[in-house]
Amino acid sequence: MKMLLHACCGPCACYPAQKLAKEGVDFTIYYYNPNIHPYREFKKRLSALRQLCENNDYRLIIDKTYCLEECVKGMLAEDTVRCAFCYRMRLRQAAYLAAKEGYDCFSTTLLVSPYQKHDLIRAAGENAAEEFGVPFYYEDFRTGYEKGVEISLEEGLYRQGYCGCVFSERDRYKIDKKSAGEETPESVRITKKISMIREKSSLPYL
Repeated sequence: MKMLLHACCGPCACYPAQKLAKEGVDFTIYYYNPNIHPYREFKKRLSALRQLCENNDYRLIIDKTYCLEECVKGMLAEDTVRCAFCYRMRLRQAAYLAAKEGYDCFSTTLLVSPYQKHDLIRAAGENAAEEFGVPFYYEDFRTGYEKGVEISLEEGLYRQGYCGCVFSERDRYKIDKKSAGEETPESVRITKKISMIREKSSLPYL
């Protein structure tokens, strides 16, 4: 199976890429994320993904398109939630390229994050698949999220602190009761896991 794997960043690509490689899938990673703000962050995430691919001999296609105005307008005009626009825009582009270059299917590393909206991602992928005539490969990679965190820390990859768009960058600084002092059991478990990995690998905090 020849797959085009859209990747949002290096850390999120760690587990899906490793799993697919072990399964013998012939995949190429595709970086297309004009929604990421600011441009300096866009370049930092690209650099981390390039580092991962170089370390593991993964093929990588880079699209440096950065249509910020179009992305912001699209998110503001979205009828449901702004994330739907980001998913749709990126997966349509991945589907277009996959169809054009003769891939058997396409997928995305967005599916590894427990913080993303999986129903919307899957719907966007399936709609793009129908539009461009190339199958969308869906797999719930969230089971390997913590493994991906471990890989990214061991490889010293840059780990971002927010999803990507200008609105998520703003929202990370919003102080409410939960973020200030009431962590969820899941966030506590993941934070402890990351702390243990850092201590084990003697890596600096990222």
